[in-house]
Amino acid sequence: MQRFLAIDYGTVRVGLAISDPLGLIATGFKTLNHKAKTMDEVAFEIAEIVKDQEVTDLILGLPQRTDGIIGEREQLTREFAKVLENVTGLTPILYDERYTTVIAHRFMNKTGVKAKRKREIADQVAAEILLQNYLEKHYK
Repeated sequence: MQRFLAIDYGTVRVGLAISDPLGLIATGFKTLNHKAKTMDEVAFEIAEIVKDQEVTDLILGLPQRTDGIIGEREQLTREFAKVLENVTGLTPILYDERYTTVIAHRFMNKTGVKAKRKREIADQVAAEILLQNYLEKHYK
């Protein structure tokens, strides 16, 4: 049985989504505030979730640019992947997250989510989209 945790890593918020115990369906889980925390502190928070939820695999959204150039956000995410691996003992699977935030905002607009609530859950919804895409592509 595999249980996946997807991470939409940002400098202000970190969105998390988790799969069901069978690894089929992604559900938004939590948004962590990252603004006043170090990478290590965020990784330790995620490590607690990994332990409590019996997560077997980490999917870390990789913010790649469409022109193929490695940008600052991608470099930060790759650094965070190393920290996360050291803290959790799990090697994160880096997975292209392009457009997940845009899709998340479109979804929230269509479903009538209020502006304040959008800020609170946008990263979590993006992580959910990321995870569901990953599961559908790799675990049909």
